Amino acid sequence: MIKLFFRYLFMWVMLVLVQVLLLNHIQISGFLNPYLYVLFILLLPFETPKYLLLIMGFITGLSIDAFSNTPGIHASATTFMAFLRPYVIGVTSTRDTPDINTPPRVSQMGLAWFFKYTVILVVAHHLCLFFIDAFSLNGFLFTLLRCILSSVFTIILVILSQFLIYKE
Repeated sequence: MIKLFFRYLFMWVMLVLVQVLLLNHIQISGFLNPYLYVLFILLLPFETPKYLLLIMGFITGLSIDAFSNTPGIHASATTFMAFLRPYVIGVTSTRDTPDINTPPRVSQMGLAWFFKYTVILVVAHHLCLFFIDAFSLNGFLFTLLRCILSSVFTIILVILSQFLIYKE
């Protein structure tokens, strides 16, 4: 249990550092903004209690907000994503899915399941993030385009990370 705690703590620290030091500086025409830090919420074990999921989502988003000088935008979007996660797992899971003790990774759950799971949660996160950031519907299509393009880029990074890091 302690080993698992330190593994997830290390993953959290690395994802926050990569996001803050590298990915926050990538903005292609204001449309592509990769947010790989959401991978932390995606990869938490299935049996993580809902209250702990919300707390970790809030703390993860708040840490990105602290470094990015964005007052609560990432915290609210990541908490929303953590709130939706149990429902998305319930909707995307079938009777064929493995035991609840398996982690939500491509190697354990399969690419098709992980892709659906990732797409739903990343798009929900990005919709919340970009529309809170815009805080109006004046540039609705611009904001929606930013959301779609950033979601695609983030999903590609998440799937690539599964094949590069978790080769199990």
